[in-house]
Amino acid sequence: MTTDKKNTSIDSTAKDESMMNNMPKNLMIPVLLLSLRGWNLHGYKLIQELSRFGFTSVDQGNVYRTLRKLEKENMVKSEWDMSTGGPAKRIYSLTEAGEAYLQTCTDSLTQYQSILNRFFTIYMDMFLPTSLSQRDDDKEEN
Repeated sequence: MTTDKKNTSIDSTAKDESMMNNMPKNLMIPVLLLSLRGWNLHGYKLIQELSRFGFTSVDQGNVYRTLRKLEKENMVKSEWDMSTGGPAKRIYSLTEAGEAYLQTCTDSLTQYQSILNRFFTIYMDMFLPTSLSQRDDDKEEN
């Protein structure tokens, strides 16, 4: 039984490390993939979605390079849309591989969120009570 628990722990650690290695260094990738989940969007709309998510300055050229990279990696696919008046627009959609990678990103981000939550809990426990007790001390002195 102990061996099973140990193997499970080793498997879990290996899975966590694998997720961390597969997680993109750039949060734009999971946001783009999430934006495409269930929608077919053109690049300009994806740039608007990035802004909506809180990206303060979006380099449009970088977004289009990233989309091309994701397309080469089979995470998204694109087609030319010529149905509207004006120039043709490339419409992007999520592939099954993109959906799977989005799930990997979600698992990794959940783990990061847990770490950040623990960090801020410890930080607040360490520093907030000190500042509160200092305020109480200041009140007593006056």
